[in-house]
This record gives sequence, C-alpha cells and structure tokens, in this order.
Amino acid sequence: MPTISFFYGIAIRMYFRDHAPPHFHAVYGEYEAFISIETGEILAGHLPKTATRLVAQWALARRAELRANWQRALNSQPLERLAGLEDE
Repeated sequence: MPTISFFYGIAIRMYFRDHAPPHFHAVYGEYEAFISIETGEILAGHLPKTATRLVAQWALARRAELRANWQRALNSQPLERLAGLEDE
C-alpha cells in the first residue's frame, strides 16, 4: 500500500483497487483508521483526538487530489504524492 503523504508522524496510504466508499488509511503509531475522502470522517478504526483533527483538516484541504488518487488506484496507476500539513 503506497504512502501518499506523511506529516506529524501520520502516514497516509491508499490501497490499489480498494473497496467503496472512496477512502484512505491514516496510520499513527499503533492506530489506524479508514477516512472518508468526501467528509474527512473516520469510517472505521481509531486515531487519537489530535491526529483525527489533523487528518480531517488535511483531507478536506486536499479533497480533489485525493479523489484523483482514488481514481488512479482503482485503475492500478501510480499514485501522486501529496503535501503534508508541515509543507504549508
């Protein structure tokens, strides 16, 4: 599963040909959550409160880029690396 972004110790990853709804995986230490691309909300799993806030903020700012990567992943095309919050 490619890591498409990394910020504040949080790895953002996407699987190729993953199941709907469009989402990405956020991994922070021993925590992992599936995050909706459309809303930035946790669909499954758990992250600490601060990590949840940071991931939601990041996701909403990069929704269009995440949608494009989701389409690439469905088509088994290389994914684009996305800037993290630290890059702003």
